[in-house]
Amino acid sequence: MGTLYLVRHGQASFGADDYDQLSDLGQRQSVRLGEYLASRGVTFDAVYTGTLRRQVQTWAGIAEGAGGLALEPVLWPGLNEYDSHAVIGAIYPLPLKKPDTPELYRHHFRLLRDGLAQWMAGVVSPKGMPTYEEFVHGVTSALDHIRKSHTGNVLLVSSGGPIATAVGRVLGTPPEKTIELNMRIRNSALTEFAFTPKRHMLLTYNTLPHLDHADYRDWVTYA
Repeated sequence: MGTLYLVRHGQASFGADDYDQLSDLGQRQSVRLGEYLASRGVTFDAVYTGTLRRQVQTWAGIAEGAGGLALEPVLWPGLNEYDSHAVIGAIYPLPLKKPDTPELYRHHFRLLRDGLAQWMAGVVSPKGMPTYEEFVHGVTSALDHIRKSHTGNVLLVSSGGPIATAVGRVLGTPPEKTIELNMRIRNSALTEFAFTPKRHMLLTYNTLPHLDHADYRDWVTYA
């Protein structure tokens, strides 16, 4: 039986012109996670990431924190996040202000929830995005490949949407519940699956053991 460690990327640059870039804090979160895993003696037979910069950068930070892990990641496009701007734009075509106040932040995520629900139901087709069924297949194809190809520890670095989708598939939850799982996943959080050649089983969800100290209280982020 193997263990799959699913990691959401560190804090990205929410509200900036280019979101797909770790913030300074996101980089520190990633390095700290690598330090924690090394302190627990956790090593990996393989590493999978999406192709987004924030995902690849998170793996680089983990590798650095763990003392310079030399594994070359397998880049799996199906682990890329959905395009939140396209999702919102499908239901709200007006320009949005940068979410730099609590109210604008809440407004952004209210629109995102609504857009995701309509995308999942096939009501809207966000520009440049796959269908929801194609998105799910991108995630499940990675899970199936890992089950069939590995028996030890595997690290998967992705984003909230794919990780929530993976958890939802393992638990058999309806798509609308996947949205709630997605919105709760914290930056650099760990989710663990045990797996056999036949199936995955959820062990933990959305944990931050590497930040479980008063020194890191301000390092917990969601976006």
